[in-house]
Amino acid sequence: MAAFIHSSAGQAAVRRPLVLSLFISSCLLSVVSWYTTQQGMALYLSPWFALLASLGVQSALVMVAWLIGVTRSGRGLLAAVYAITAVVSIAFSYVSLHAWFAARERPAAIERRLYDELNAAAGRTQELLASAVAEGQKHVTALEEMTTAEKAHGYISRAGDADPYLARVREAVAREAAGYGAAYPEGTGAGLRYTAFDRHALLARQTVDRLEKAQKAIAAYRAGLKPLDPTEVQLRGFREAYDSIPWNEVKETLHAGDLPLPTVPAYSDFVDRTVSGQEDLVVAFGELFSAPTSRHVLAFALAAFIDVIVFLLAYASGPFFFGAPEQRWFAAGAALDSADEQVFVRDLLRKLRPGPQGLGRLEVADLSPGELQLCLLLAARGLAAPVEEEGRRAYLLDASVHQTMVESLADRGLSLRAAQPAG
Repeated sequence: MAAFIHSSAGQAAVRRPLVLSLFISSCLLSVVSWYTTQQGMALYLSPWFALLASLGVQSALVMVAWLIGVTRSGRGLLAAVYAITAVVSIAFSYVSLHAWFAARERPAAIERRLYDELNAAAGRTQELLASAVAEGQKHVTALEEMTTAEKAHGYISRAGDADPYLARVREAVAREAAGYGAAYPEGTGAGLRYTAFDRHALLARQTVDRLEKAQKAIAAYRAGLKPLDPTEVQLRGFREAYDSIPWNEVKETLHAGDLPLPTVPAYSDFVDRTVSGQEDLVVAFGELFSAPTSRHVLAFALAAFIDVIVFLLAYASGPFFFGAPEQRWFAAGAALDSADEQVFVRDLLRKLRPGPQGLGRLEVADLSPGELQLCLLLAARGLAAPVEEEGRRAYLLDASVHQTMVESLADRGLSLRAAQPAG
């Protein structure tokens, strides 16, 4: 018997620090859950509102979990309250964690995607400029030959041309000469038509120079473009190079009035939508349900894990601080008999006799009012069974109740020591 008492005392001594550790763990995790909830709410509410609301949500979670662990009535309502509160906490915690992860991953992904778009647009622009420069150089060569031929032979403006650009030049020179009439007759030598062709050749060379300059600018931009440059830097550099291109001259040189130009990416398509904070909730849950990635799953699992663990730890440690219902029944029975709880349990154990199957047996006739009320409550919970033999009523106690009563006397309190007879 002494060995059993010492063993029970040892188990109780070990159990108390462990349960206290569970309580401390639940408090620490509650602080983490509160912080993530507060950070999520702060995206939509003022800092003070977010602080008060998150404190209310988190304290409700812990208190309701403790109440579920120490009460038996109204558990359905408490569970519903906890579920609603947990949904709010998990939602804002998830948004906070998602925003925290996205702040490190999303900008890089957006920058790389914009890099691909700009690289493709710059490549298309380079192709158009290269074609325009090549075609422009042909025009320069043709106009120089026309200038020489007009000086040597004359009548060049009367001929047609398969190239639309050169055909327009011939027509422009002819119209210009026609305005002067017989004052400037057509023929060989350095006449009006010769100088007109020479002027158009000079304009063509200037056009080619501008196209080559734009080509170098877009090539330099493409060479300096980096995948992880900020979106503003990438777009600003491309816009500067793109706007410096003489697109009208490109279209005229390539004989394409409806030439499809490379599209400049819109800034709104490549900006991080969560930087404003107000769209985090919609973006986070929209991506979670439409195209979840490891970031979304991790953030949601972590948010849910914290609140679930808080519930389990609070549920498990609550009875240790508030006492299980059976423990409160012993205290109430002791109060009815105006006795200390340990003295009450000791006296009740002294009345315990061996019963069937090794169960403890308490005779009703021997019970005090407090002890009788305790047995009635235990019987209602299925922890004691009323029996009647030969007109004598008794209660058979469950082995777990018997064990709890014995263990409660392992560490004797002051009242119990004072009630021991002097030896």
